[in-house]
Amino acid sequence: MNWLILILAGLLEVCWAVGLKYTEGFTKPAPSIATVVAMAASFYLLSVAMRTLPLSIAYTVWVGIGMIGAVIFGVIFLKEPLPMVKVFSLLLIIIGILGLKLSSTT
Repeated sequence: MNWLILILAGLLEVCWAVGLKYTEGFTKPAPSIATVVAMAASFYLLSVAMRTLPLSIAYTVWVGIGMIGAVIFGVIFLKEPLPMVKVFSLLLIIIGILGLKLSSTT
């Protein structure tokens, strides 16, 4: 269950990272409020997952999900380039997350 909570926290991290792009320095109220709510929810769920998951695994997986999601969003919606080096790097992050999951006893 804590892994599902951690995944949700990571997905919310993607939401607030993307939201930051649209707040324009927190000058736009609606995106700013949505971003802060997503931040709070993401941090809360991360803290819940950390009740039983080790810090080294929970935080790293949370950040990894956020990085992968931000890159995917950027490529699909912001038309950012996707060179092979970026694809290879994302695959390494995914392998790292899977390795951390496999190394976890919880």
